[in-house]
Amino acid sequence: MIRKLRIKLVLASMLSLLLVLVIIFSVVGVLNYVKVTQNADEILTLLALNDGHFGGNVDRKSEAGPPEDLHKQGHRFSAEMPYETRYFSVFLKQDGSVTAVNTGKIAAVDTAAAVEYAQTVAASQRAKGFVDHYRYIVYSVGAENHMIFLDCGREISAFRTFLLTTAGVSGAGLAAVMLLLIVLSNRIVKPFSENYEKQKQFITDAGHELKTPLTIIDADAQVPEMDKGENEWLSDIQTQTKRLAELTNHLILLSSAEEQPQIQKIAFPVSDVAQETMEAFQTLAKTRGKTLTGNIQPMLSMCGDEKAVRQLMVILLDNAVKYSNEDGRIELTLEKKKGCIRLSVFNTAEFVSNENLPRLFDRFYRADQSRNSQTGGYGLGLSIASAIVHAHKGKISASTQDEKSLLITVVFPT
Repeated sequence: MIRKLRIKLVLASMLSLLLVLVIIFSVVGVLNYVKVTQNADEILTLLALNDGHFGGNVDRKSEAGPPEDLHKQGHRFSAEMPYETRYFSVFLKQDGSVTAVNTGKIAAVDTAAAVEYAQTVAASQRAKGFVDHYRYIVYSVGAENHMIFLDCGREISAFRTFLLTTAGVSGAGLAAVMLLLIVLSNRIVKPFSENYEKQKQFITDAGHELKTPLTIIDADAQVPEMDKGENEWLSDIQTQTKRLAELTNHLILLSSAEEQPQIQKIAFPVSDVAQETMEAFQTLAKTRGKTLTGNIQPMLSMCGDEKAVRQLMVILLDNAVKYSNEDGRIELTLEKKKGCIRLSVFNTAEFVSNENLPRLFDRFYRADQSRNSQTGGYGLGLSIASAIVHAHKGKISASTQDEKSLLITVVFPT
């Protein structure tokens, strides 16, 4: 239980941290991408306003002096931007024929490649977008479609490097946090572990201490009965004493089973154990007007604690007999399936809520509280069954198909 608590703590912490990192990573990544496209679109808009040029003297160095400052044109770009920007333009007629190609501002693209890019964009019929690492804009001038392509290779490369670096740093951070959590989780759950161990020890000690006075009370109640005969009050004392003794034994058994000691795995004929257990319940089921059948695959064996597995079958069949409806049907199935020993107990019932199924294996929980006095149970049977299954490294589950039946399934690894 404590080990599961540590695992859940580490997983919950890691998932929470991962979720936060993914959100931050996504937001920052989207903002960076939007920034790259916005900058590219602003430059393309400026180029489109001048039909493929920056306008004024910015496209060439004049003998009169440096280029005109772009800030004077109402833009935030520096005066060096026209010389740093790589772009090309293609002008097409409506029928797709090329009227002009300008690749003077880029060395990586020749005329043929520029025309190929323009045809790809024309086929997409989009006014803006990316083709490879070129951001483009399409606008009409008279009967022509003018396309300007801006090289965003450096910006996209920087963006990808940022993403990879962020992902790598985040991954390394997650790994470091996970290692720290694994180391520190033992200290975090230590108080809970100590309290849990003390609780189990208290239950075991108190159970053993209660056994003696309960035995004495039961023996003392029998003495007046022998002298004066049966008495309503003495019978009630004996009945309640017997119930307390059974409850005490169940608590001790549950505490011992939950400790999950190293089980001596000895091979035993589990088919024979299932057959014997089912036959032992045949009379009880028949006297209560219920039908008990079995579908037991013969000659099956498994490694484990035979006494504990027998106790498991007793608990499951006892639970099915107690809580099945009148004239109910009970079926025990044992088979080897997919390399595992599969044990299941099915019983019809008046009503089984899907919402209550996860709580069936909780201590002292009973779905039908109105039948407590009739069944005489304590709500510990399935808790003990779950502890036995987990001690054997198996799995136990409850299900219902129509809310009028209950199926308890146990799977033991072989």
